[in-house]
Amino acid sequence: MTRPRSIYLVDYSCYRPPSHLQVRYKKFMEHSRLTGDFDESSLEFQRKILERSGLGEETYLPEAMHDIPPRPSMAAAREEAEQVMFGALDNLFANTNVKPKDIGILVVNCSLFNPTPSLSAMIVNKYKLRGNIRSFNLGGMGCSAGVIAIDLAKDMLQVHRNTYAVVVSTENITQNWYFGNKKSMLIPNCLFRVGGAAVLLSNKAKDRRCAKYKLVHVVRTHKGADDNAFKCVYQEQDDIGKTGVSLSKDLMAIAGLALKTNITTLGPLVLPINAGGRAVIDELEKNLQLLPVHVEASRMTLHRFGNTSSSSIWYELAYTEAKGRMRKGHRVWQIAFGSGFKCNSAVWQALRNVKPSPNSPWEDCIHRYPVELVL
Repeated sequence: MTRPRSIYLVDYSCYRPPSHLQVRYKKFMEHSRLTGDFDESSLEFQRKILERSGLGEETYLPEAMHDIPPRPSMAAAREEAEQVMFGALDNLFANTNVKPKDIGILVVNCSLFNPTPSLSAMIVNKYKLRGNIRSFNLGGMGCSAGVIAIDLAKDMLQVHRNTYAVVVSTENITQNWYFGNKKSMLIPNCLFRVGGAAVLLSNKAKDRRCAKYKLVHVVRTHKGADDNAFKCVYQEQDDIGKTGVSLSKDLMAIAGLALKTNITTLGPLVLPINAGGRAVIDELEKNLQLLPVHVEASRMTLHRFGNTSSSSIWYELAYTEAKGRMRKGHRVWQIAFGSGFKCNSAVWQALRNVKPSPNSPWEDCIHRYPVELVL
C-alpha cells in the first residue's frame, strides 16, 4: 500500500506548425524593420544575435507575428495556444487510442500567457474531459516548468490509482514579443519560437507493456533565494513602458551554479539533453567533457525548431528516437533551466527499443540531420 507506484510514459507528441509559419532570417529582419519599433542599433544587434544563435531558417513564429503591423491581441494569443496545445493533443490521442474521458489528471504549463479561463480549462472544454478531473495550470515558471509539471503529475499519480495523466508544456509568443530597444530584452525575440508537447503518463501496471519509458528520478533545484539568480531572467517594462523579458549577462554563471547543485544531487547517471541556447549547450559540452554526438540532439533541435521553452526537451528526445538511438535499458537525462532561477532534471529508462511515433516533428526532415553548423 505504501510502496511508490511506477510511472510510465506511454507516449508523447510534439507540435509541428504548418510550413507557412516558418520565418527565415531575411523575413525576420524585414519585418523587424517594417514595424518601425526598432532603431538601427537594435536591428543590427538582432541580426548579430540571429547569426550566432544556432537557429536555422525553418523555425516558426505565430500567425500574428507574420502580419504587418503585428497583432499581439488576446484573441491572437488564444489562437496560438489552441493551435499548439490541440495540435499536440490530437496527435497524442490518435497515436495512443486513449480516450479523453480516461484522463484523470491534467497539468498544463505556460509561463507568460495565463488567460481566464485557464489554458487547462480550454483543454477540458475542447475534449470534454470528465467533471472530476484533477486539473492544474502552472504559470510564470519559465523554461524548466515542463519537468515541474512532470513532477506534479507523478505526485498525483501516487495518490490516484489506475488512471492516466496528461502533461501539456508550451509557451506563447504572440503577446510577449518585445517592441523596444533595450538589448537584454531583444534577445528572446531572436531565440524563442512556436512549439509545444503533450505527454501521456500512466500508473497502470498493464501499460508497462506498451509504454516507451519508466520515470526513474526527478530532481528540482531552486536558486531563487539569491537576488542575482532571481532577477537573471526577468519580465519587466523598459524605460518607455515596453514589456519584455530581460536576460542578464550573469545568466551563464548562475545556470552553472544551479546545474552544479542539481548534478550533485542527482549524480552523473546519463547524458544531458537541453536546448536553452547555443551558449548553454557549448558550456555543457565543455564542462561535462561531452562528445559532439552527445549534444547533437540539442543543437539540431535548436537549429530546426528554435528554443520552444519548456517543450524543447521533448523535441530533443524525439530527435534521438528518430535517429534510432534509443535502445531498451538506455537512460535519458532531461535537464531544463528556467527563470527563478531553476535547474530541473528528469531521468527516464527506455522499456524497449523506442521507435518514433507517427507524425513525429522530425518525420519529414530527419534525413537532413545532423547539419553542419557555423560556430
